[in-house]
Amino acid sequence: MSSTDPEKLRKLLAAVARKDGAAFRSLYEATSPKLFGFALRILNKRELAEEVLQESFVSIWNNAGGYQAGLAAPLTWMTTIVRNRAFDTLRRTDAVVEIDADTFDKDVMDALESTEPGPLDALQMSADAKALAQCFSRLEGLHRQAIALAFYHDLSHSEVAEQMKLPLGTVKTWVRRGLERLRTCLTRLERA
Repeated sequence: MSSTDPEKLRKLLAAVARKDGAAFRSLYEATSPKLFGFALRILNKRELAEEVLQESFVSIWNNAGGYQAGLAAPLTWMTTIVRNRAFDTLRRTDAVVEIDADTFDKDVMDALESTEPGPLDALQMSADAKALAQCFSRLEGLHRQAIALAFYHDLSHSEVAEQMKLPLGTVKTWVRRGLERLRTCLTRLERA
């Protein structure tokens, strides 16, 4: 099993969210070489990359509880944190970005090229977004998965049905009912 095996990293992040120091050390040992290399390729200066890596792992420690496996692979989530910190550093230092896409794996490049809000943006959610996340977590697992595939991954109902190996009508019903439950839950929270 690879040291960056997504399932292993998910378990380590869950333990880090519970402030497990040994798990954090294992997570660091498993991912820091790749993340450091990524930061170094962006910043081209070892001392800046080391600083970004340290800041990124502080952020990972503080925000592991906000990691959502359904939205990104663990390494992608951590790479996005490093990317955001590195770009912040570049903005402060007015350095030039040079990245060779051929030397990085797909997850790393996807995180770098993503125009989606980064994990730090997601962790600074508004009260409405936190309420939505709370209500979303109350949905049944398969309903939540169908909605996540449809809305977070921008799949059509047909594509969701194909991916989940379910009839199209079932998926449409689950998404509709799930959205109704979300609306009801959000209305209750708004009134509270």
